[in-house]
Order: sequence, then C-alpha cells, then structure tokens
Amino acid sequence: QEQLVESGGGLVQPGGSLQLSCVVSGFTLSFYAVGWFRQAPGKEREGVSCSSSTDGSTYYADSVKGRFTISRDNAKNTVYLQMNNLKPEDTAVYYCAVDFGPYPPDYHNYWADRGLYDSWGQGTQVTVSS
Repeated sequence: QEQLVESGGGLVQPGGSLQLSCVVSGFTLSFYAVGWFRQAPGKEREGVSCSSSTDGSTYYADSVKGRFTISRDNAKNTVYLQMNNLKPEDTAVYYCAVDFGPYPPDYHNYWADRGLYDSWGQGTQVTVSS
C-alpha cells in the first residue's frame, strides 16, 4: 500500500520560511511525479508545485514562483517543498500526492489537475501570521 506522510508545517511569521517533507512508502519515488497541493478553508485544493520523474522538470503555481522550491531525494523516498518569504495567503493545509502516470508530452499543462493524482498524504498545516 502506498503511503505519503507530510511533515514540517507550523506557525511562521510573514516573511519566514518552512520546509515541508513528504516521505513515501509502498512505491519507488523516482519512478513517479509528485506534487504539492494546498487547501485553505472554504477553497478548493489547488496545485502548488510538481516534480516530474522523467525529465527533472518542476512546475509552480504563479502565486509561489520565486518563493517556493520543490526538490526530491529519491534515495530517501522524500520530496521537499522549501517555502520562503511566506505570506498570509499561503496559510493552508499542504498535501503531497503521487501521480502514477501516464505522463503526456504536455504534462506541464496538466500537473495541477487534482484528478491525475492517485494517492494523497494526510496533510500538514501551515499558518502564516504575526
């Protein structure tokens, strides 16, 4: 059974940083694309970032470009989301999820589609406030 476990969330002041981790088990991380999503109260879950498996591409929502960085350590079956210069609007529950594929050539147009992801973690709360 595949499992994804997020950690690293917490309370941080605006302008601060957090690094989220997602440890996966039950599958080999290096084979698959993994995304980070977030959901704020009353809002739909939205794609934040994705790390592809085939070509090393990364994708980001416009709202986090230049502030967030996704990375992975395949040997540790762990994907990270480094979040810098956090803003109050980043407050949400953050989830990691795996997309087992297939991956179309224009995957950059689809990575944020929640329906493509096959397994999800339980989420970790990120709160940005003074």
